Amino acid sequence: MIPIADLPDVIPVFPLPGALLLPRARLPLHLFEPRYLAMLDDVLKTSHRLIGMVQPYARPDDSSRLHAIGCAGRITAFSETEDGRYMITLSGASRFRIANEVDGFTPYRRCKVDWNGFDRDLGSAEKDPGFDREPFMKTLGRFFEDKGLSTDWDSLGDADDELLINSLAMLCPFDPEDKQALLEAPSLTTRRETLTTLIQFALRGGSGDEILQ
Repeated sequence: MIPIADLPDVIPVFPLPGALLLPRARLPLHLFEPRYLAMLDDVLKTSHRLIGMVQPYARPDDSSRLHAIGCAGRITAFSETEDGRYMITLSGASRFRIANEVDGFTPYRRCKVDWNGFDRDLGSAEKDPGFDREPFMKTLGRFFEDKGLSTDWDSLGDADDELLINSLAMLCPFDPEDKQALLEAPSLTTRRETLTTLIQFALRGGSGDEILQ
């Protein structure tokens, strides 16, 4: 775990629609574009090894704009393929707020970021005291059946609250704007409530765009 005092002011960012990283969770990534291979090479030379995952705006006319809040992950595993690509794993460290984008000579984007307001991200796993797991799991089962998804239900049932909720938030096939809402949820409880609402809305045949308006 990285103390907040050791978090850098400027980090490279990887804008990837629909890819959600949350604190204390893990996100596998496949890097092959030259600019992101250059980013990986530079990040591995730092002491913090952080990459910021951030959602670009979904609208075509706003594709270069980034949402204000992202989540930084520390590179904890990587392997190289024979053709020069990389498989890496990011372990979620903390969310951040983008202050401004930094101009420079790197082929990838970098941002000055503010870590304040996300202190709980650097602490121990969160609890969700009001979580009624049995009806949630029943609704989740209907959602997975409706979407043709499969999972290890025994492992899900045994997972603690944070691992269960955050894993589902990251893996469920929601729209990028819905993923952003899950990222910005101020607590595990509000993330679970948002996740439940998104699942119920999907079962009624709605879209995430409508629910967040």
